[in-house]
Amino acid sequence: MVSMTSEKNKTKYKIIVIGSGPGGYPAAIRAADKGAKVALIEMEELGGVCLNTGCIPSKALIAAAALYDKMKKSADIGVNPGGTPSVNWPVMRSRKDKVVATMVGGVTALMKSHGVDVYKGFGTITGKNEVTVIDEDENETKLATENIIIATGSRPMNIPSFPLDGKAIMSSDHMLEIETLPGSLLIIGGGVIGCEWAALLAMLDVKVSVVELMDRLLPLEDAGTSQIMEREFKKMNIDVFTGVKVESIEPGPQGITAELSSGKTIDAEKTLLSVGRAFNIEDLGLDVVGVKQNKNDSITVDKQMRTNVKNIYAIGDVAGVILLAYTATAEGVVAVDNCLGEKATIDYRAVPSVIFTHPEIGSVGMTEEEAKKEGHELAIGRFPMRALGKAHAENEIAGECKVIADKKTDKILGVHIVGSHAAEVVHTAVLAIQEGLTASRLGEMIFAHPVISESLMEACHDVHGMSVHLGAKKKAPVPAKPAQSKVSA
Repeated sequence: MVSMTSEKNKTKYKIIVIGSGPGGYPAAIRAADKGAKVALIEMEELGGVCLNTGCIPSKALIAAAALYDKMKKSADIGVNPGGTPSVNWPVMRSRKDKVVATMVGGVTALMKSHGVDVYKGFGTITGKNEVTVIDEDENETKLATENIIIATGSRPMNIPSFPLDGKAIMSSDHMLEIETLPGSLLIIGGGVIGCEWAALLAMLDVKVSVVELMDRLLPLEDAGTSQIMEREFKKMNIDVFTGVKVESIEPGPQGITAELSSGKTIDAEKTLLSVGRAFNIEDLGLDVVGVKQNKNDSITVDKQMRTNVKNIYAIGDVAGVILLAYTATAEGVVAVDNCLGEKATIDYRAVPSVIFTHPEIGSVGMTEEEAKKEGHELAIGRFPMRALGKAHAENEIAGECKVIADKKTDKILGVHIVGSHAAEVVHTAVLAIQEGLTASRLGEMIFAHPVISESLMEACHDVHGMSVHLGAKKKAPVPAKPAQSKVSA
């Protein structure tokens, strides 16, 4: 870490980045690699939410839970685990912590190797070209800069009716640190985080109930995806209640008793509150320089990630556009390039969504409902995972691949995959949408066999009723292909 300096010896930077999450630290590296003098300010561990309390630790636990789930079913495929498998939660937690520590160490080494000055403390904007760092001992260091990139992220949202206490009512942050697994859990919120935790804990034999205010799980995903996941959750013995709200939570025989608006009550040991994210904008000094905010408190930015103040940018969750780690990284690249006088804009047309439930979810582009609202006449292809040889070989046959295309142009508008490795398979579809490919063109691509990705090829063929591994159905006309669409040998 950089030692603190006096006002008289104020260090000057081309770019100061406040926040070291998946938006902030790659932005700092990008700027340094382009020759800029860069400072990165972080009050906690490098890596932000994604590395420390989000993506990485939760996926380490999900990997362990999935292995345990496979072991319970291994006799079905001729593997004797040598006794009844059991869960050692303290060891799972310890491994999770080791994974996080390894990754944090890697980011720390990257900062050093790329020549980024790291300041430990809270960064606040005290002038258009000044950021003040306040360390844990309340010492202040003022830094001069030409540009500021705000990358302070978000945190689990708290709601007054169910205040988080870390015991009876917990956030996802709290869940990562519980010392023992609960026998039962109520999850309020059936979005991405709620559903990932539901699948994780159900695989570890916790009795899970999920309550979602909207009329289906994962309301931002395609309705077909929601339907499949509700079916799979039922198979996992997860109780799902949609279109209702939790009216009250009181002490109960197991720990808590929740009353739903439907009149039903749910008893559980603990509650996980997963109803959204709050933006980390407090005490940043936005009012000092007049940075505008949106109604939800996120920071207003344009396609260059610039705020209304010319030399101040905001990226990642705090910008409030798409709250995903990898969009934050892309936004950071755009912000840095513009800080350095280049012309760069962000393009959100082909941002994938990946959800690590069981089975996984991968999607990109429009949902069926969105495509219809935009006036498209649709041609839809589907291919069930149970029709794939690789899915049977892995004993993971749940899910399907759905391709949404414009009926007139055959252009792919959206792809929605539920199944084993969906989070990996979807990236072929991301490129297809980014490059404006048609279903016919993507279907011409030669896929290896046997792989889960074949589901995408088959769904593209099914757009025209031409999937050879599905029952015959009425064939839709295939638009004429341009000359350059021929498959070359």
